[in-house]
Amino acid sequence: MSQNRLRGSGFLQVPMPMRGANQSSVSEFLLLGLSRQPQQQQLLFVLFLSMYLATVLGNVLILLAISTDSRLHTPMYFFLSNLSFVDVCFSSTTVPKMLTNHILGSQTISFSVCLTQMYFVIVFAYMDNFLLAVMAYDRFVAVCHPLHYTTKMTPQLCVLLVTGSWVIAILNSLLHTLLMARLSFCADNRIPQFFCDVNILKLSCSDTHLNDTMILIVGGLVMIAPFICILISYILIACAVLRVPSTKGKWKAFSTCGSHLAVVSLYYGTIISVYFNPSTTHSAETDTAATVLYTVVTPMLNPFIYSLRNKDLKGALRTVIGRKRFPI
Repeated sequence: MSQNRLRGSGFLQVPMPMRGANQSSVSEFLLLGLSRQPQQQQLLFVLFLSMYLATVLGNVLILLAISTDSRLHTPMYFFLSNLSFVDVCFSSTTVPKMLTNHILGSQTISFSVCLTQMYFVIVFAYMDNFLLAVMAYDRFVAVCHPLHYTTKMTPQLCVLLVTGSWVIAILNSLLHTLLMARLSFCADNRIPQFFCDVNILKLSCSDTHLNDTMILIVGGLVMIAPFICILISYILIACAVLRVPSTKGKWKAFSTCGSHLAVVSLYYGTIISVYFNPSTTHSAETDTAATVLYTVVTPMLNPFIYSLRNKDLKGALRTVIGRKRFPI
C-alpha cells in the first residue's frame, strides 16, 4: 500500500508518543469504533449487521450460481467467483469483531489478535486489487481479441493468475505483519477505527524507518501495479471500441465491461479520494466514511452490480433462489 494511504490518512488522529521514551509497552488496543454516542451506536450496529448479512448472502448466491450453472464456467465468472469469495472474507475480517465488541460492551483487542486482523485485511485488500486487474485483462482479451479469447484465456492461465495473486498477497502481508510484530507500542493505544490495519504503525514508540520503507516500496508497488494494468487495459479497450463502426456494436462491446468498470470506479474512487488528496483536506470523519465504503459497502454492492445487467447470471441466480425456496 502506498505511504499516503498508510501513513498520511486521517484514520489515526491521535498524538504519537515520543520514540525511545521510557514507557511500558501495551499489550492491547482500544477500537473506538465509529461513534461514542449510545443512540448512534445502536443505529450503526443494526446498519452494519444488515450490510454484513447482505454481503454474505449476495456473494454466496453468486458463488452458488456460478458453480451450479455450466454456462457460467468461463474465465470471467471464474474470476468473479474468486472476487465474491474475497469480498466475503474481507467483510468477515472486520465487521464481526466490531459487532461482537458492541454486544459485549468491550472495545479492547489484544496485540496478537490485532496483528492477525491486520494480516488478513492486507491479504484481502491486495486480492481485491489483483482480481480487479486480472478481470480487466480478461475484458481486454474479450473485446480486443475476441477470436482468440478461448486460446488465450485458458483454464491453466486463469488458475495461474489467481494462484499467483494469492501468493503475492500472502507473502506481502506476511512481510508487513512480521515487521510490525517487532515494534513496541507505548502509552496511547486508542485506534479511532473499527478494525486494525497498518495505521497502528503511527502508535509505535519504536523506530519505524524499515516499516516505512517497505510500505513505500513493496506495498506501494503491489498496490499501484494492478491499478496501472487496469488503466492500460481500459485505454486499449476504449481504442478498440472507438474503431467499431456501428453504435450498436460499440454499445455491445462496452457493455461487456460495464459491471467491472463500475466496481473499479467504486473501489478505487473511495481510496483515491482520501489517500491521494492533500493531508490538509483530510478529516477523521471523511476518512472513516471512505474506509466503510471500500471495506463494507463495496463488497456488499459487487453482487448487485454484476448481476444487474447480466442475463445469464440473473437466470442462474433465479434458479438457485428457486431451489432454495422450493427444494425437491
